[in-house]
Amino acid sequence: DQPRVFLCTGATKDMGKMLGGEEEKDPDAQKKEEERQEALRQQEEERKAKHARMEAEREKVRQQIRDKYGLKKKEEKEAEEKAALEQPCEGSLTRPKKAIPAGCGDEEEEEEESILDTVLKYLPGPLQDMFKK
Repeated sequence: DQPRVFLCTGATKDMGKMLGGEEEKDPDAQKKEEERQEALRQQEEERKAKHARMEAEREKVRQQIRDKYGLKKKEEKEAEEKAALEQPCEGSLTRPKKAIPAGCGDEEEEEEESILDTVLKYLPGPLQDMFKK
């Protein structure tokens, strides 16, 4: 029996690093890194520009829908609600108290009694006596 030998051809470059050897210095590494960073910045700017264009198109469509159905923007609604809250309105809880208008209060009970009396008039005599007691 002969011992089998396995050859690792692709790992020899990294073996020196793993065993504690010094890394090979790439003279263009700094330049490549700067180019990579610049490419990333450029891609990010293009992405932001694309999203800004898409959002502008969406806003145009939203505005068409608002115009068609007579809707208002959220900001406009909030501004109107705030203005309505600042302006005192007729049904406000903070308005000054007024005198009780005529027709309110004890008169309602009298009306109910008069309705009861009217109903009693149409009942037969024995039933009228029962209700009056």
